[in-house]
Amino acid sequence: MSSVAGASPLARYTTVCALIWFPNGLSLAPVVLLFIERGMGLPTVAVLIAAHSLTAALLELPTGGVADVLARRTVLASALVLNGLALVLQGLGTSVSILAFGMVLAGGARALASGPAEAWYVEAERRVSGQGVDLRRGLARGSAVGSATMGVGILVGGGLPWLVERAVGDRLETVSGGSLLPLSVPLLAGAALDVFCAVYVLVALREPRHRPAAPAILRGVVRTVLDGLQLGGRDAVLRRVVLSATASGAALVTLELLTPQRAADLTGLPESGALVFAALACTGLLAHAAGGVLAPPVARFVGSSERAVLAGQAGSTVGMALVASTALSSGALPTGLAALGFGLMYLGQGVGDPNAADLLHRSVPAANRATAVSVESLGLQVSGACTALVVSRLPGGHWPWWAATAAMLAGALVWVGRAPVTGPPGGQTGGGSS
Repeated sequence: MSSVAGASPLARYTTVCALIWFPNGLSLAPVVLLFIERGMGLPTVAVLIAAHSLTAALLELPTGGVADVLARRTVLASALVLNGLALVLQGLGTSVSILAFGMVLAGGARALASGPAEAWYVEAERRVSGQGVDLRRGLARGSAVGSATMGVGILVGGGLPWLVERAVGDRLETVSGGSLLPLSVPLLAGAALDVFCAVYVLVALREPRHRPAAPAILRGVVRTVLDGLQLGGRDAVLRRVVLSATASGAALVTLELLTPQRAADLTGLPESGALVFAALACTGLLAHAAGGVLAPPVARFVGSSERAVLAGQAGSTVGMALVASTALSSGALPTGLAALGFGLMYLGQGVGDPNAADLLHRSVPAANRATAVSVESLGLQVSGACTALVVSRLPGGHWPWWAATAAMLAGALVWVGRAPVTGPPGGQTGGGSS
């Protein structure tokens, strides 16, 4: 364990990214189809997703403030344990109330986990390499590793139900009284991995000792949250980061909500549909990882992180347009174009996310770092909740997909004609350009 704590900040950060996102990938492929298999209609599934997103949105800033005031590793470890409990409830729950409680817990875990690891890495890297260190390489590598491992997790999570179905068939459901389905297995495996990751976080993410008294904690959290809200209002760069995250949230939730059913309709069975969606989502996440690797050179090629975010958002818009244009088509060519669009959507996000993170960390002081990440995540979560509720009630066919495409286009336009932020990449603070 001492060798773990003695590894470089980047090595520990990328390991944490892998351990966090692999269990999430395990659950992503089967969860919508599991809820449908439990008898939930698409509008009910949308409400469950909205419960997750709204919980995360409500808790984003308070939990970001807690992470900035208290030890970030403690907050992150708590998030992982909470997410493990949520996955157990989602995997075994048979009623709407239990599933809703599981989604609310998952939303709380998402809020707790949205900023601590990234904020820990930025501060740890600066202690080792100095305040002027270029953070884009490390942030991009963490994004790439997280996306790649999540993609592998999605592929495993989509394949496990298919294998379990063929190995034990209906016996699993009969023995468990209907609470355990083949689609439940990846979620339970993810829960076990979350507990392991929590232990690793407590060992690996060492921080300077900081033990404020309880009244000081409360005052510090309130002050940090208020500072974060004020920062989001006055800092133009942070506003644009939040707006583009809001656009991305709408598009990503549309893909996550509608693609599993589209895949199941194509194959005729939920288990095989989960496998097809897993393969597609894995391809998307690997494209996101490739985009993360390309993020620093793209920024150098186009001249700034702002232009790199614009390029990424524009690529994602084209990808969503391809998915939308094939929504009512069948055959090899439309399916191939939809898959290409899916990958292009995630490739663009992979290019844009690390560059947006670089801009964010150059625009905020160290005391508000996790809170600022939570402000960005707040936009994504609110957008995701609203999109889930709206998309499930739109007419079928092209309409939901084109609405997501329009949202991505708006997120790209936010960055058009913006002057680059001055200062070295990864500088300590800095105001946003207007």
